[in-house]
Amino acid sequence: MDLSIFAFNVPPLELVVRGTLIYWFLFALFRFVLRRDVGSVGIADVLLVVLIADASQNAMAGGYDTVPEGCVLVLTLMGWNWLLDWASFRFDAVRRFAEPPPLLLVRDGRVLHRNLRQEFLTLDDLQSQLRQNGVSNLADVRRAFMESDGRFSVITREGQRPQG
Repeated sequence: MDLSIFAFNVPPLELVVRGTLIYWFLFALFRFVLRRDVGSVGIADVLLVVLIADASQNAMAGGYDTVPEGCVLVLTLMGWNWLLDWASFRFDAVRRFAEPPPLLLVRDGRVLHRNLRQEFLTLDDLQSQLRQNGVSNLADVRRAFMESDGRFSVITREGQRPQG
């Protein structure tokens, strides 16, 4: 058995730095450039993730060939993800940086078309989400938000509650 698969060809610190740089680049790309989803994953979304993973692999890996090098990269990415989750839970400033704020889509029964355009949502998308929240009439909506995870929350006028 060839034990060279367990040796390092690339210094572990270089792998950690490369993994860190790619993690934060991809985080910024997904957080600030790409839009929130409307609660579903389409074929284009899956394709994008696969292509990004493939494109970033060489920049991150730097030509690694052994098992420990792959493990260092995976642990680096998992470590940053865990640390960001922990810091978001513990510190409001980090949470505000890591998660987009809720986006107001409807105010007092009026659709905010600029905010819909910002997330590439159609009026049909909004109406579908309102129906899923038990609201059939736009006039009944006091506020409707797209949350940071792509889900919708709806606050109806006083005395009325969504039935969903």
